[in-house]
This record gives sequence, structure tokens and C-alpha cells, in this order.
Amino acid sequence: MSYPVRIALIAALGGFLFGFETAVISGAEAIIQQLWSLSPFWQGFTVAASLIGTVLGSLVAGMPAKKLGRKKVLMAIAVIYLFSSIGCATAGTWLLFVFFRFAGGVAVGVSSVVGPMYISEISPAHLRGRLAGSFQLNIVAGIFIAYLTNFLFVGLGDNAWRYMMGIMVVPAGLFWLLLRSIPESPRWLVLNGREAEAITVMNRLQETNVQGVITAIRESVKQHQESLFQKRYARPIIYAVLLAMFNQLAGINAILYYAPRIFEMAGFDKAHAYLQPVYIGAANLLFTLLAMSVIDRFGRKTLLIIGSIGMIVFLALTAYAFRNPGQESKEVLIYLIGFIAFFAFSQGAVIWVFISEIFPNAVRSQGGSLGSFTHWIMDAIISWTFPIIVGSSVLGGYYSFVFYAVMMCLHLVFVWKFLPETKGRSLEDIQKELGIE
Repeated sequence: MSYPVRIALIAALGGFLFGFETAVISGAEAIIQQLWSLSPFWQGFTVAASLIGTVLGSLVAGMPAKKLGRKKVLMAIAVIYLFSSIGCATAGTWLLFVFFRFAGGVAVGVSSVVGPMYISEISPAHLRGRLAGSFQLNIVAGIFIAYLTNFLFVGLGDNAWRYMMGIMVVPAGLFWLLLRSIPESPRWLVLNGREAEAITVMNRLQETNVQGVITAIRESVKQHQESLFQKRYARPIIYAVLLAMFNQLAGINAILYYAPRIFEMAGFDKAHAYLQPVYIGAANLLFTLLAMSVIDRFGRKTLLIIGSIGMIVFLALTAYAFRNPGQESKEVLIYLIGFIAFFAFSQGAVIWVFISEIFPNAVRSQGGSLGSFTHWIMDAIISWTFPIIVGSSVLGGYYSFVFYAVMMCLHLVFVWKFLPETKGRSLEDIQKELGIE
């Protein structure tokens, strides 16, 4: 395994914790609702508490990543994941549980910005799509393992949720140990006047034109002020914000967070309601792997268009299955697996790669924070409102999936008409392609 691949995969383990943290609540949420007698509103808040932390984390991530470096921030994230996991597993009150969920969300938010940023900055152009995409691959691997451990622990009685939440200490500790062996981002080193260290890292990364890369980084920073919100950055800002919004308006995290509940709505008994998400997680992982194998060959835009069409079809079928409340709809499993497959093959694989590519060096940390902030704001809204919608109307499931299908129609138009292709270009060349001179 080459050096760039090895360190990219270590950094991408933050994505595994990201995925596990966001999905593990699906197994615990119904138990917790009964334990603390939560209304649909406060149940939605309990699930969304992590997402509120994620919004904060993504908003502030750019500053420490810029001032302290990518590596130090990644190591701090690992410690917060440990803190959150132990706290959630041992919490004796609802407020304490919400606090530790919030802390875990902060780690997710920072990770969603700094992980892809670091990987994109250490990756050769011809491998960047696959290596940056490895972060998303780890996210879905974390989701799959969370579903699997939830299924394995659900029979352990009233404290099953504590085991579900606490098992994350294992990957969090491993992440912290492995991060000690990776270097700092060479682009960050150049931007902070540490060129000698940057040259050493670039040589280890097998960069063939070290001086050329350093010159390009210097020039890209000289030509721009440090503020993101300028007219010249309008295009990457619009692309990042809209792509992040549509990512959540697909309903992906409502499905991931409430999967057992959705399957119970479709007529599955409790045991099978916890088993079906494992199939969804496996499909998510399989089709993310497929996307990673072709993303640098077919490009980001092609994957997004294919995915949009598939998601529209399967979201519409899922809505149709929920049109008659109280009637068994066992085909929902097939429809949701179809949706997950197309989501993983497109939006799931592309979003973090694309956002990490389109912003210039001078504002990449700020741009990554903006895209991630938008993503998590929408995630919090969707996740908080889903149990309220399905609890307030017998047709709540039907209305939800119709809405998601319509949003994907709009997403298809946006990608087809406006989104640029970034495959195979250096970060500096993408900057020029977007007209940022």
C-alpha cells in the first residue's frame, strides 16, 4: 500500500466514527423514548441533539483547521468521540444523554469538514476522487456496523441501548492511536511558512513536481483575500450550499435514524424491524464501494445524474407503499434498498469529494465549513421533524416520501444544468475552471 493511500485511509477512519455516531441512535431511540416518556417533539429533539452539535462543529471547524493544522484537529476529534461514547453509555438522566449526544455531534461536524479537507490535500490528482471518497466509504461502513451491533445488542434487555452507544470507544481509541503516525497537510504547511517540512511530506507523498506545487499554492493565496464571502467565490458557494441541501432533502438521514420505526410502520415485527436496517447498511456499503471504483473514471456529475433518476423512482415507490395506513407493505424493504443503492452510488459518494475540491486554497477551510454547516442544518431539520410528521397524521409516511421524491426531481435539474465536472484536475486547475482568477 502506497504512503498516500495509507495516510488517507487513517484519516478516513474519522468517517467511520462519523457514520457510527449518526446511525447508532436508530437502535436506541425507541427504547429511550419509553425510558424517559418523551413526546414526539422531544423524541425528535433527542435524535437531533447530535445534529445540532454537528451544525456547531461544522461552523467552527475551519478556524482551528486553519490555525492549528489538520492533524491536531483530527486528534482532538478522536478524543471527543471517546468522551461522547462513554458519556452516552453511562448517562443516568435524559439531559446528560442529550449533552453527550451533542458533544458527539460536534465531533461529527468538525470531522465532516477536516477529514475530507486533509485527504484532498495529501492526495495525487489521479487518486483524489477515490481517496477523498474513502471518507464516505468509512461513513457507510460505520453506519453498517452500527446497524449490526444494534441488532446484536437489542436482545440484552433494558440496558441494550447502553451497549449500543458504548461500543464506539473501540474505534475511537484506535483512530486516536493511528493518527499519531500521519503527517501534517503539506498545503497547510506551505500556507503557514513551513516549506521545508512541506517538501519532506511531498517527497514522501511521491509528488513529482514539488516546487511547482508550492508555487501554485503560493500564487493561489496571493491572488485572493482571506474572506470567503466575495463575489468571485459565488459559484463554489452556490454549488456547495445547494448540493449539501439536496443531500439531506433526499430524506437519507430520516431513513437511517428511524429505520426500525419505518419498518414497524410497514408491518414488520420488532425483531425484523431491527434486522432490515442491516440489509440497508450492507447495500449502502456495497454501492459506495462501487461508486469509489468508478468516480475518477466516470466523474462526479455522471454519478449524480444516474443517482437522481434512481432515487426519484424508489422514493416514489416507497411513498406509494405508505398510501394505505395500517396495511402491510413488506415491499418497502426492496424500495428502500433501491433508494440507498442509488444514493450511495451518487450523492453519498460525491458530496464530500466535490465540496473539498471546488474551493481555492485560501478559503478551502471556510468553504468546507459552509458546505458542511448547510448539510447538517438540513439534517437537523429533517431528523427533528420526521417523527412529528409521522406522528401527527396517518399519512405522515406517505407525505414525507412524496416530498423527498419531489426534491430529487429538483436536484436532477440542478446537477444536469449547472454543476461542473471536477474529475482529473488539480485543485488549482479547478479554481481556474470556476473562473476564480
